[in-house]
Amino acid sequence: MPYEINRLKLHKAKDLLPRIRDSIYEPVSAMKVTAWVTKEPVPYSERNSGTRLELTPGDKWGNLWDCAWFRFEGIVPDAVAGYKAVLLIDINGELCLVDEEGSPKQGLTNINSEFDFSLGLPGKRVVDLGMSAAGEQIDLWADAGCNDLFGKYRSGTLKEADIAICYEEIRQLYYDFEVLLELAEHVAEKSARQERVIQSLYDAALMLEVINEETAQRAREVLAKELSKQGGDPVLTVSAIGHAHIDLAWLWPIRETIRKGARTFSTVLTNMEKYPDYVFGASQPQLYQWMKEHYPKLYDRIKERITEGRWEVQGAMWVEPDTNISGGEALVRQILYGKRFYEQEFGQEVKILWLPDVFGYSASLPQLLRKSGVDYMMTQKLSWNVYNTHPHHSFEWEGIDGSKVLTHLPPEDTYNSPSAPRSLAKIENSYLDRNVSEHALMLFGIGDGGGGPGEEHLERLAREHNLLGLPPVVQEDSLSFFRKLEQEKSRFQTYRGELYLEKHQGTLTTQARNKWYNRKMEKSLRELEFAASLLLAMGENAYPSEELEEIWKETLLYQFHDILPGSSITRVFEESLERYAAMHSRTQQLLAQTYAKAARLAGAGEGQAVVFNSLPWERNEIVAHQGKRYAVKVPPMGFASLAEAKLSTGAGEQSGLHASERQLENRYLRVTFGQDGSIASLYDKAAGRESIGPGAAANVFTIYHDKGDAWDFPRDYRDAVAGRMKLEESSYSIDGHQAVMEQQYKFGESTLVQRIVLDEEGTTVRFETKADWKEAEKMLRVSFPVQVMTDHVNCEIQFGYLKRPTTRNNMIEFVRDEICAHQYIDLSQPDYGVALLSDSKYGYSAERNVLDINLLRSPSYPDPVADRAEHQFVYAIYPHRGDFIQAEVYRKGYELNTPLTVAESDQGAAGHTASFASLIQVDNPHVMVEAVKKAEDTDDLIIRLYETSGTFADTSVAFGVTGVEIEEVDLMENPLGKAVDRLTFQPFEIKSLRVKLG
Repeated sequence: MPYEINRLKLHKAKDLLPRIRDSIYEPVSAMKVTAWVTKEPVPYSERNSGTRLELTPGDKWGNLWDCAWFRFEGIVPDAVAGYKAVLLIDINGELCLVDEEGSPKQGLTNINSEFDFSLGLPGKRVVDLGMSAAGEQIDLWADAGCNDLFGKYRSGTLKEADIAICYEEIRQLYYDFEVLLELAEHVAEKSARQERVIQSLYDAALMLEVINEETAQRAREVLAKELSKQGGDPVLTVSAIGHAHIDLAWLWPIRETIRKGARTFSTVLTNMEKYPDYVFGASQPQLYQWMKEHYPKLYDRIKERITEGRWEVQGAMWVEPDTNISGGEALVRQILYGKRFYEQEFGQEVKILWLPDVFGYSASLPQLLRKSGVDYMMTQKLSWNVYNTHPHHSFEWEGIDGSKVLTHLPPEDTYNSPSAPRSLAKIENSYLDRNVSEHALMLFGIGDGGGGPGEEHLERLAREHNLLGLPPVVQEDSLSFFRKLEQEKSRFQTYRGELYLEKHQGTLTTQARNKWYNRKMEKSLRELEFAASLLLAMGENAYPSEELEEIWKETLLYQFHDILPGSSITRVFEESLERYAAMHSRTQQLLAQTYAKAARLAGAGEGQAVVFNSLPWERNEIVAHQGKRYAVKVPPMGFASLAEAKLSTGAGEQSGLHASERQLENRYLRVTFGQDGSIASLYDKAAGRESIGPGAAANVFTIYHDKGDAWDFPRDYRDAVAGRMKLEESSYSIDGHQAVMEQQYKFGESTLVQRIVLDEEGTTVRFETKADWKEAEKMLRVSFPVQVMTDHVNCEIQFGYLKRPTTRNNMIEFVRDEICAHQYIDLSQPDYGVALLSDSKYGYSAERNVLDINLLRSPSYPDPVADRAEHQFVYAIYPHRGDFIQAEVYRKGYELNTPLTVAESDQGAAGHTASFASLIQVDNPHVMVEAVKKAEDTDDLIIRLYETSGTFADTSVAFGVTGVEIEEVDLMENPLGKAVDRLTFQPFEIKSLRVKLG
């Protein structure tokens, strides 16, 4: 008689698996359920303050984002005696059980939550009571949110609240069966191993026509033989660590993230009690800080597991930030505050940057990491590329300065691994570097409030540890994995430059007001730290360390990779904009107070004004104060009295300043406008050449149809032009030392007003813009076709620049059409170039000779009113002789973003007068002083410098204060040794100095 065919054997086994799962639990008694519903979370002490509801399954308890305290009451029936008792709870929302003090014990998630079901089922509904619960009184409180994992509304009804029996033998059978069934589908076809596994599943299935404890035990005995077979010498070992990626805001507000953290972390701790091999890791000190503030008892339990070594703190940065848009010093502070938190709270130095989900990786990062003592990086987001596959999973990533960091992309291409046989099989088959590496990482669990790993993940791993047919898997921390990987790195390839994600380019522009505030906060904090450092050097010990750290950390929070990029729901941005406005106002207030004191110590009498310059070069500009204009000369990183400045009465005839209906002009530039308001000519009088391409028009506002979402816009948007903004009105004027053309545009219901400004001595044309944008699913861009021939565009990034192709010769160039730049983007040939500067824009395109800037876009998901608001921003065009290095374009970018500050002396005691007018001076024009701040742990100053041009450089650093001691430090402010009189820089190198004031 022939054997049954494998296809039917597997079919029988697959059909049986759901029946086994449904037989694990038997409800024996319903619990009494009461809920007290509120609109926002309330503490445990106020749990009875909401609207009281008595509930039975099917009853509605809330609407989206409602909160409630649930009470579950009952008595475990005697029928449970001899069996494991459990509670089955599903409220169609997220739930956190608490102890008698209100501290989180375990998180639960609705079964029907949105999720990628190829990774498993997201729900967690089981609460273990143990083997001796019969007769026990149940009285449990739980904090609830009426939303699923991804902020979706799932009816707001109670689904179940039962006391049940758990048939442990059937539960174990389910995982035995599931693991072997998947193994059979992933081992070699028609191999002996496959044949034996399929036969054992078939034999077990024949015993399970009736599923009970007895038949389950007999079936498990049949399966045990195949589960006990081990692999031989491994060619690849998988390191598995439990993971729960938690977005600090996304499809839910920040307040819900705090509760998601509590639900997740309490579930992790509960599972650690059941599974002694379980190792878990979590990133983002901000999340730990919230646990410390809101759930101190839970936090203490977390600290115990960290000390034990079963909970790994990960991530080196304060949050998992966007690394395209965040400024250079902000990324330094992410690492500084992140690492310091871990060291102060847990006594651990974190060595791994953990960024699984951000939308591309700046080429400045490797240097920041290496100078911060971070040796490794983990991400998986590059697996989302649309057109080109990233060539490696394990490689050395080299940044713009030549620094390298060992980088690993988990080959399963997810941070929500089900840790199933298919996971291990995919890792082995997909690992691009398996020819030179024997180690790969797997991140398993359910994130965003899903509690991380559930019992299903851990039960599978217990069976897969060394299961014949799969690569062996060991549960361990990621640092142990990276140290093994490091032993192999001599065989790895090097990838140089940015890690560009071929997706989500819309996030460079979406939610423009957030991005505007981010730039303003970064620049305001830089200015405030310089001002406070200046005051410190003047002998005034009033540095606002605590408040600065508080403001910095909140600014860093909003750089999280779904807030700053603009990919969250409406409420997230309503709240962030409110907080940004408050933080910016407070920073400006502190800045005014600090400069007022500095003005007094600079020798100004009460009410007299002083001009401050925080940039490291002398600035000759016109400033306005109390209705008058002054021509000032302010030394580098210093100050000058306005009383000594020349009062400016207006433009002189020799300046050539001129404005007419179609023209603005000074002695350097002549701007000619077309009838439609566009720029027909930008003539560089000093160079004797036209900057705009022949027959082309610049500063044309083009609107495109944009049916994308917050992350992405159509790649073929240029073929879907909706129209152009129409010039409605235009006027010109001479305003003191400025020639001004004011234009008013309209499109649909939207308006845009632009002041095009040419200063008397200006070499840039500035576009001061206000837009009232009301369009839906549209994108507004403006372009400048320039008369420059080059194959590359120069884009400022953090601590340097990237050269990117302006050609579209291959798929890599084609897909990288939208690019990120900070203060400037420039097209240069050896003798001439044109730069586009910006005070708050990040999305650009540069194809052939056209510089294009993405100003606004208004997608409808996940925020249906994204960017339908009033906006303000400034950009400028800078034609220059020589290339962008010779023309010092980076300085123009800094000057646009860092205006001189005028402050009147305060009424404090006169005291002594500062003996210097310039705090810091460097003698190399390509060396920038990015930050001046007080050291974290002393009253010394920290000076951060970097080389801007991509060349070798040396410079002296002169301090206005005498008797200083100078020491070079790393980005964590750890000493590296005495600094010499002159500093020597590698291309794009960052150096930090500790200056001990005399």
